[in-house]
Amino acid sequence: MQKRPLDPTDVRILAALQAHGRMSSIELGEAVHLSASQCHRRMKRLEEDGVIAAYTAVLDPEAVGLGLLAFIAVTLARHGGEPARRFEDAVRRLPEVLECHSISGEADYLLRVVAPDLKAFSDFMMNDLVAIPGVASVRSNIALQPVKRGGALPLAHLAGGAARTAPAKRGPR
Repeated sequence: MQKRPLDPTDVRILAALQAHGRMSSIELGEAVHLSASQCHRRMKRLEEDGVIAAYTAVLDPEAVGLGLLAFIAVTLARHGGEPARRFEDAVRRLPEVLECHSISGEADYLLRVVAPDLKAFSDFMMNDLVAIPGVASVRSNIALQPVKRGGALPLAHLAGGAARTAPAKRGPR
């Protein structure tokens, strides 16, 4: 949770970091027109406030042998309370599940799952996912090709739209 309101400079820093997370404080300062020390202080504050949750490397799934991506809608036999907690705990232990969201609508959960191939995906579905106690049904959709990938959050609604301006420098990804 954010402790302080974000100003336009904070928003520019966040936009620049989302575009290129490995920027040094010097490069970031050049991109947002601040000194490296000012950028460093602001980054630390944004980390402490929980606005910057983590730094990570984004891997190409195919390059590491995970060429199958699927979205799976899961419905539980019983809703809420202990059945939901058991399902959520079980899903957290499955490395193939990249994301799990509790949702509204026809299903109870939506999962984003990767696997090396169709056989591995089938094994995961039959041996891991449907074996979780309380799972009533699953509906899977296999992604054919990406249309848009990313993860950068839109920030234009913060600080009067300051994030619409792209960072001046953008290094390799």
